[in-house]
Amino acid sequence: MALASARHILVKTEAEALALKAQIEGGEDFAQIAKAHSQCPSGNSGGDLGQFGPGMMVPEFDKVCFSADVGSLEGPIKTQFGYHLVEVTERTE
Repeated sequence: MALASARHILVKTEAEALALKAQIEGGEDFAQIAKAHSQCPSGNSGGDLGQFGPGMMVPEFDKVCFSADVGSLEGPIKTQFGYHLVEVTERTE
């Protein structure tokens, strides 16, 4: 079974997600941004979600985690929780 590991930042608005994405792309540390801004409890650990299999996350999130290039910064991805920035940190097929 395929497994992925990812970290994410969850915010309320697309504008906020885009602003944070620009900061990360400009060299800011993903984990520090997650700690400062993420609405998800995972923010305390730099946004780390650990390892999970297909179907364990909401569909929009799941799709990105099992298709995006490892190490790429994806988003904003809209789910029922808000807007996510996602970085797939590892994936096994």
